[in-house]
Amino acid sequence: MGDNPQVTMRPAKIKAVFILFFLFPLLLFSCKAPQEQNYPYLEKLPLDFAEGFEVYQGEGFKIIEVTKAFPGSHPPFRYLVKEVINGKTPEIEFDGVVQIPVSRVIMTSTTHVPHIEYLDAVSTLIGFPNPDLISSEPVRNLISEGKVKDLGSGAQANFEMIIDLEPDWIMISTLGDDLRNLDLLQQSGVSAFINGEYMEQHPLGRAEWIKFTGALLGKWDESVEVFAKIKSEYEQAANLIESQHFDKPSVMSGVMYKDIWYVPGADSWGAHLLKAAGGHYIFMDQKGTGSTQLSYEFVLENSKEADFWIGAADFNNLEEMKNADSRYTHFKAFQRKQVYTYTQKKGVTGGVEYFELGYLRPDLILKDLIKIMYPELLPDYKSYFYTKLDEK
Repeated sequence: MGDNPQVTMRPAKIKAVFILFFLFPLLLFSCKAPQEQNYPYLEKLPLDFAEGFEVYQGEGFKIIEVTKAFPGSHPPFRYLVKEVINGKTPEIEFDGVVQIPVSRVIMTSTTHVPHIEYLDAVSTLIGFPNPDLISSEPVRNLISEGKVKDLGSGAQANFEMIIDLEPDWIMISTLGDDLRNLDLLQQSGVSAFINGEYMEQHPLGRAEWIKFTGALLGKWDESVEVFAKIKSEYEQAANLIESQHFDKPSVMSGVMYKDIWYVPGADSWGAHLLKAAGGHYIFMDQKGTGSTQLSYEFVLENSKEADFWIGAADFNNLEEMKNADSRYTHFKAFQRKQVYTYTQKKGVTGGVEYFELGYLRPDLILKDLIKIMYPELLPDYKSYFYTKLDEK
């Protein structure tokens, strides 16, 4: 949900969906980063689930360390947030510095966009690569007013534009060209902050990265409040399942792409959500946080009798699915019309909302999954992301 994450696709591009939100590949980068630093003189601010960053509070400043920016071991990336003008700050090396207040920011992933909406900071956005991928109505209004520059297909192709916009900071991910430009941005005086949210496998861990953005915007308290509400909603839904005693329905996932069936690994974010929703994920023996590549024959043998098929890419209906590959009809879930997709809720310019809001609102995804498998537990709840495929 890659973090240039949104694409609108037909079945031929199904693989991209899973790479974006379930099956992140392990990318290898070599980056310069500072040595690990402890701050015994600062207050370490509490984080409940996120493991990829830490925040320390000083007198008039914060220090943020991103400890898990991408797969593999690396020294932490260290950032300074100046909360007062001309305040005293530590005399150590930082990979990025920002002075509060902030009024001009660039983001490069749709998963970052809900942060500024929920923190009432939409007006700070001045640039984004391919803004058609954004679904948020407040941000779309800003785009229609010409206040957000289109950076094109990616930050690398528009490096000069980023410099000319003179942002207070740019938030980048580590799944695209952004990271390769990190040194260039720093040399040009643009503070670039790495958001490693996709490294978190607990759904609330990814949601808690709103505190990372909150710190950079000078809205830490607001971000804490937003996350607390999301956490409460998620845990209430999860507790609803834990309090029940019933046989778990079996769940299959994924689709074919060039004769390979891609499914979320058992330790992945998607599998975690299915488990929390009370589903028996068929592929729990396929360990890993990324993608697992399986043959059609293996999937058929293990999933033919699955009760639900959740995550069937961008098909609009079962007929379209059958036309794409008639072998899909051999599964009980298809035959009983228990096939669900998360890609049909789109913004006015085609951006898939699941890929934008899903990281921040796992509580909505969890409730959707519960509604699918145990509708009697949420009788008044209307699914937000997921849609059941009908024949028409």
